[in-house]
Amino acid sequence: MAFGSFNHHRQPGPMADINVTPMVDVMLVLLVIFIISAPMFSSAVKLELPRAQAQAAPQQASTVALAIDGEGKIYWNNEQLELSAVETRMAEASKLSPQPELQLRADKNTRYEVVAQVMAAAQNQGLTKLGFVTDASKAKEKK
Repeated sequence: MAFGSFNHHRQPGPMADINVTPMVDVMLVLLVIFIISAPMFSSAVKLELPRAQAQAAPQQASTVALAIDGEGKIYWNNEQLELSAVETRMAEASKLSPQPELQLRADKNTRYEVVAQVMAAAQNQGLTKLGFVTDASKAKEKK
């Protein structure tokens, strides 16, 4: 880039035009490099892959809805049960393959003791998938 000239008598001020020839030369060199190297990136090795029989996809685990109301009553899929009966059903469910997911819904007025007993029963029976269900719409309203 030129900022002036050697002959100060002709042009007293700085030169206004930019010499773009070096930039065009660099761009043409890059273009040639990309044209030559592009086929190397798109070539693939042709293979004939073996065929195999796939096993059936594993079944989706079922879900069990465990609900605890404000009075401490426990419901297994909307059926009211005592804690001992819930433990029996948990033992049966733990033997299934795949194990069902327990979705625990508890009323906000439920004593923590009842929730802890249900969680301990699930752990003792070998159930590992336990989720807590909440109502997100009410949580957003409070904010």
